[in-house]
Amino acid sequence: MAKTKNKSSKSTTGAKKPKPTIKKTKEKVVKKTEIKKKTKAAIDEMKNGETSKASPKHYPKLIDEDTNFESPDKLVFTAKPCSRNNKGELIFEDFKEFRPNLTPKEVLQAGSFGGTYFRPIKSSVTGKKYSSEVWKELPSDWLKSLNIGSQVACSKYDESVNKYGVKCGGSLEMWESSGWIHKQDPYGWFQWYCRFYQGRRTPDDERQIGRWLRCAGKTGRWKNNLISKCVNSGCGYDNVGVSPVVRQTLLHWGYTLTKEDFDAEAKRLKKKK
Repeated sequence: MAKTKNKSSKSTTGAKKPKPTIKKTKEKVVKKTEIKKKTKAAIDEMKNGETSKASPKHYPKLIDEDTNFESPDKLVFTAKPCSRNNKGELIFEDFKEFRPNLTPKEVLQAGSFGGTYFRPIKSSVTGKKYSSEVWKELPSDWLKSLNIGSQVACSKYDESVNKYGVKCGGSLEMWESSGWIHKQDPYGWFQWYCRFYQGRRTPDDERQIGRWLRCAGKTGRWKNNLISKCVNSGCGYDNVGVSPVVRQTLLHWGYTLTKEDFDAEAKRLKKKK
């Protein structure tokens, strides 16, 4: 019997591959373009020394209630000490965008909070009373030459203690009612900063750093408010007669206006005009 050829059983060896559709070709081009962009961005970051393995920061404004707990009795410090760049800014490796230029020690030594920051308080956030012994968790050299009773844990605000001789800032009750006080730091932002500076890290760090950025960061409200006032009055950046209240406020947030920061923002303001 003659063998019948099965057309469907033809070998496909050497068969031509179907040409990619226009749609697939476009997708490949787009993908390659995206890869190039990401590669360039990564190279630029490395050149600027900004490469970070940390995930993107979001700087939430609200406290995360899932992590709103009191600090353990013994604080744990795990992060490496910060460094200081040639502009005088403090550099924290895990939060490089957070760049105060005053340490907690420098804030206290300059004269701040009317001498009352670590006074005895009753916190409506934790429901607990805190004695005048809270300051004892601070390193002793931070308090060198300071009078604890009048410059650190005084129960009555004394504006003459402050570097700029003026009163500024809201009350603890105001901060509490605004929902900005986390249970782990019942005294507020500066207490958080003292602990963060020493190496403590917690889930609330991003929120607290976000508060600083909005106050004294590159586009910070109070920093740029001060620069604007200096420009408008025709005075130098270091003329303490221009808005001493804002200067004292910034001091409490670990920042003092520098010529470099002033010049950069003043230039932008003049161009805007």
